[in-house]
Amino acid sequence: MPVSSSLTTTQALGATQQATPTAGKMAEQGMSSADLVNNARPARATQYIAALSATMGALCFGTALGYSSPAGILLTSNSTDSSLQLTTVENSWFSSSVNLGALVGGPIGGLCINAIGRRGTLLAVFPFFFGSWTIIVFAQNFAMLLVGRIIAGLCTGVMCISAPTYIGEFASADIRGMLGSGFQLMVVIGILYAYVFGAFINSWQILAVVCAVPTLIFCVLMVFSKESPSYLLSKGKDKEAQEAMQYFRGPDYNIQPEMQMLKQILEDSKANKASFSDLKQAYILKPLLIALALMLFQQLSGINAVIFNLKTIFADSGTDLSDDVSSIIVGLVQVLATAFASVLMDKAGRKFLLIISAAAMIVSLVSLGVFFYLKDNGDVSALGWLPITSLIIYIASFSIGYGPIPWIMMSELFSANVREAAGSLSTMTNWTLAFIVTYFFESIQEAIHEYGVYWLFGGICAVNLAFCVLVVPETKGKTLQEITALFGGPTTSPTPARHSSPSSVSEKQKW
Repeated sequence: MPVSSSLTTTQALGATQQATPTAGKMAEQGMSSADLVNNARPARATQYIAALSATMGALCFGTALGYSSPAGILLTSNSTDSSLQLTTVENSWFSSSVNLGALVGGPIGGLCINAIGRRGTLLAVFPFFFGSWTIIVFAQNFAMLLVGRIIAGLCTGVMCISAPTYIGEFASADIRGMLGSGFQLMVVIGILYAYVFGAFINSWQILAVVCAVPTLIFCVLMVFSKESPSYLLSKGKDKEAQEAMQYFRGPDYNIQPEMQMLKQILEDSKANKASFSDLKQAYILKPLLIALALMLFQQLSGINAVIFNLKTIFADSGTDLSDDVSSIIVGLVQVLATAFASVLMDKAGRKFLLIISAAAMIVSLVSLGVFFYLKDNGDVSALGWLPITSLIIYIASFSIGYGPIPWIMMSELFSANVREAAGSLSTMTNWTLAFIVTYFFESIQEAIHEYGVYWLFGGICAVNLAFCVLVVPETKGKTLQEITALFGGPTTSPTPARHSSPSSVSEKQKW
């Protein structure tokens, strides 16, 4: 997530729900859908450019995740002219420290987007992200490498909050879903970027220089972007907010109905803001436990351990393909599967995809374990195809289910007034587990052998499969009221009394 990265989807969906007018509120204010679109479609070119600018940050995030796989091989084998060589324990820290930094970066990002803005936060991240690569390039010892990786992780945590929120708040309803899903896609493209260049560059310093290039492009693009209209409104900058909205929607589009809706939604959000203490209510606690369980199963499936150590896995497997080619193939599969998942998500349903994802991961992880078991106990020369086949199935199945869906469902399971508190807790849980799994991967591998690690992950996925079948609800196509009612909560969203007109109560708010 890289996939842990996938915090991305939560924030995008949360912002989407806050920015999308509901029919009930339109009726209250005497607006029709015709008034909202003004018989004209919002301009898309400016939104595409702004989304590209923000998602370049996701590509930077992806390169930081992917870098440890090729660089770890070089640093542990000392195959370059560098005098710096890492031990197995140091390489575990080198790989996992990004998650540790992201654990801190997430809360920092949440504070920054409200203090200096969404765009402001993205611009503020650049010098730290670029600086992290600079420290790595000039690292003379393990401590410098670790500092560089932790700073990179901190930046990814901030990026996961700020970029999707920014996109969700400026995107028009007709393309918001597509633009929001672009973040996760750019993350896996960034991982593939690191794999491809890692295959041709035999120096971890030069590879770090190449991985720093996207951060420069990201900064240049963001300089020419506009701030989120929602953020500007929240700071009382109505004129600047209107100018930004007009920029994103085009000069001929009537933005007034949408601006009125944003103002109303901001007022409602302030009136109903919840805290961590509200999470103990039964109808909130139940979905929270489901969300936390999905985060736990996402990371205990072993995805980050596999991604961070991909080249090491292939080097140990003895497959006929080079570890570089194998890594690129797996990275490409991840990109294609993520793109496919964004199309499939609203058609197949969340629960169905989670079940398919968990079942396929069980098969692939057990098969991978079988290969390494046979390798330790005999000749596997005829099975050189098995590791890459198993990993392709594993990566593809994770990408269509357990990669994005836990973040999507976390957003869907909670109403807007508790999403921030519940989302923060779930996010911290995810990054903590990502760090633990990545750090202890090699230690567990030494204790129970490579085949034992993959069978352990496969066993957890089996428990995960049962959990999906028996506990996880289907949220596709359900309204806020219907999802809340599933857990015994009120059937209407809490709103100020002045908005509880018959039309607003009976109108269902679509996710």
